[in-house]
Amino acid sequence: MTTRRQWLKSALAAGAGLPLSLTIADQLMAAPVSRAERLHGIEPFRNGKLVLLGSNENPYGPSDKARKAIVESMKEGNRYAHGVAQELKKVIAQREGVAPEFVLMGCGSSELLCLTGMTAGLEGGAVLSAFPTFRLLMDYATKFNARWDRVDLDANMVHNLEAMASAVKPDTKIIFVVNPNNPTGTIVDNEKLRSFCMEMAKKATVFADEAYIEFLDQHEKKSMVDLVKHGHNVIVSRTFSKVYGLAGLRVGYLIGQPDTLKKMAEKQIWGNNNQAGLAAAKASLDDKDFVAMTRKKNAEARQHLFNYLDSKKWSYGKSMANVVFFPAPIDGKTILEETEKKGYQIRVWDYQDKEWCRVSIGTLEEMKGFTKAFDQIIG
Repeated sequence: MTTRRQWLKSALAAGAGLPLSLTIADQLMAAPVSRAERLHGIEPFRNGKLVLLGSNENPYGPSDKARKAIVESMKEGNRYAHGVAQELKKVIAQREGVAPEFVLMGCGSSELLCLTGMTAGLEGGAVLSAFPTFRLLMDYATKFNARWDRVDLDANMVHNLEAMASAVKPDTKIIFVVNPNNPTGTIVDNEKLRSFCMEMAKKATVFADEAYIEFLDQHEKKSMVDLVKHGHNVIVSRTFSKVYGLAGLRVGYLIGQPDTLKKMAEKQIWGNNNQAGLAAAKASLDDKDFVAMTRKKNAEARQHLFNYLDSKKWSYGKSMANVVFFPAPIDGKTILEETEKKGYQIRVWDYQDKEWCRVSIGTLEEMKGFTKAFDQIIG
């Protein structure tokens, strides 16, 4: 029987003329981002023996309310989830202050990033982003022959908006901004970002990835959703994978202009919603206590890592999310090998001819164990 993955490979290859030896998912979703990772190899699947500090997951979720909703949803596990997805879409639209046609549901925000990249590539042109950042949209776009224009972060590991504005070209289709950023966790000044999005939206579609925005105080006021409401050519992406702890249940959404979202929806795989994920997402939306607990515990554990880095006098991005990015003190391959031997999984990135460690924030006890182990590794 032909699997969905095999079908996707053949369909995309036929539709875009791509000479694929591996599926796009195989190539991109867990792709190494450094020479060290290519040499060492990275394992995209869970290993119960490792403390996972490599994927920016929430170590506390799903919440109790989400878990109860999942159990209840199993009664409808024999039914397709189209109706439930539409109900959640309406709930999200009401919360965001837009009509339902301004919302596109997806199997995590990753699917929607891929659809955006695919659309940009098929239309021809370029995608512009800061670097380093979460690169799935751009990697996907380049598979469909788009050009990726990259602008380095500034000295504080923050998006350099002025340099990005100068890098826009006549064929730029998407301007991609992640705030807070991944892998650095840093944020852009809200008013500067808002002005940037409004001005750049006159030239191209601005895609604001807000996967980590719930980690910020008064995050609603720092979102770019209101620009969509006022008719600007802006797309905002959100996910239930981070603060809400539903990474394995795959629910995300876009907020954007209906005509723009319609072009992406036409490329979605049919029937990609699941009852359990949708039920958990709906229950999580109003679980303010769980979000507050996650943010509090994340900040405490993150501060422990900050204190360790400060004690070493190492520079790092001033993260406001659940990930920290700092220069590797020894070679990256050794770090990956030795941290795994001691029971921890992290990531290593290449940037500006250097190797950098990207460490997700786990529980406070996990971070205490990690810094102790890391200190032993670096000697």
